[in-house]
Amino acid sequence: MELEITEKKNNSLLKRTEVQFIAKHENEGTPNRKLIRSELADALNTKAENIILDSITSSFGSYISKGYAKAYTSLKHAQDVERKFQLKRNKVEGKLKKKEEKPDTAEEKPSPATEKSKDQEEK
Repeated sequence: MELEITEKKNNSLLKRTEVQFIAKHENEGTPNRKLIRSELADALNTKAENIILDSITSSFGSYISKGYAKAYTSLKHAQDVERKFQLKRNKVEGKLKKKEEKPDTAEEKPSPATEKSKDQEEK
């Protein structure tokens, strides 16, 4: 598969680079999103998880696919701006959330009100 970037626009307000591309895939079907994201990551010198593929279209009988993608500076910026279905479609929906979650080591203490009610029940 060959990937050619036809248009590249820097959007500093949303901290992303918007890219239109053409993917040539002779004797193959339409490439999957994971493959296109990795090729775009190599071309744009960024991580594949920071790229959100918006659309990919192929014409019948043609070995050329056209697409539109957005490369963010970080995964957090992508999750702040992009719609949830786009994140889910690109399989980056829960990656940042899993990294942020830390197990709580402190034990929960009962509130003083519940302690008093337990004492009253015992009497």
